[in-house]
Amino acid sequence: MQEAEKLFSRMLSCGQLPNVQTYAILLDGLCSSQQLSRAMELLREMEDNKMELNIVIYNIIIKGMCKAGRLQSATDFFSSLSSKGVVPDVRTYTVMINGLCNGGLLVEAEKLLREMEAKGCSPDGCTYNIIIRGFINNNEISRAVQHIEEMKEMGFSADASTMELVIDLLSKDKVDPVLLSFLKLRSKIE
Repeated sequence: MQEAEKLFSRMLSCGQLPNVQTYAILLDGLCSSQQLSRAMELLREMEDNKMELNIVIYNIIIKGMCKAGRLQSATDFFSSLSSKGVVPDVRTYTVMINGLCNGGLLVEAEKLLREMEAKGCSPDGCTYNIIIRGFINNNEISRAVQHIEEMKEMGFSADASTMELVIDLLSKDKVDPVLLSFLKLRSKIE
């Protein structure tokens, strides 16, 4: 990351102005290497320079906050997007839902999923798989099954990591009755 920042500084000193994509790469690197405060400084610098920021930039910051366990900051930042004139996209909602699920805030994650739909932003397969894994990882199997059903109705299917969790559940001595009845019902239908 230090080399990337050196190159970035050299670009600036040579009069080469970075574009939004260059900033996005640097922000992503900073967030991935747990340098969130530096990423926030860079974001403020971009805003102060009146750069036209897109949702990709904000998604990177939200993901970084969630990864750092700063869920309240991520939620507040997410809520502030409309005041910046930015509309969250499916990726924005999915990143937030993932952060909430990883933090064990399943009620909030589910609320955000419903808000997303109400605002006309349709969840995709990735969104469903993330919320299903969140419920499975938090031992809320019946709610996971509800989301699996919903996902299938929407034309999406479970990805490899979701299937791995379901198979892992099935391989245990004690299988959740809701999951078992769901799987039996599915096998009769198909």
